[in-house]
Amino acid sequence: MHLMEWTLEIVLVVLLGATLFQAIRLERELGVLKRDRSSLESLVAGFNASTHQAETSIQHLRATADGAGRQIESQLGQSVSLKDDIAYLTERGERLADRLDSLVRAARPLAQDRSLSPAAGRAPDARPATDGSQIERDLMQALRMAR
Repeated sequence: MHLMEWTLEIVLVVLLGATLFQAIRLERELGVLKRDRSSLESLVAGFNASTHQAETSIQHLRATADGAGRQIESQLGQSVSLKDDIAYLTERGERLADRLDSLVRAARPLAQDRSLSPAAGRAPDARPATDGSQIERDLMQALRMAR
């Protein structure tokens, strides 16, 4: 039986050696995992900080975009109002121009008739002093009526 005890003890020593070898290998693997875990934790912390900064930046961009949108809307409202004013003034100016044009066209034959009729003691090209004044008065009257 003595041989059997020795064999059993040798088998136990071999098994303990294998267990010791596996324990050392497992210890090394756990050390690597601990180091990787600390680097992973620092990586996650950096990712969290970047995410928080991105969220803050997005909120800032939204606030800026909202402010710009409100400003554009305000300017658009003002431009519509100015466009209406300009359209009104343009229409009124066109009416005045049409009136002046019709008055000038009506006054031309009168001026030509007066310049063609010879007056005593005057050259045929000379206009009477009242012709220019009458035309000016007609134009002034048309301008007053247009107001």
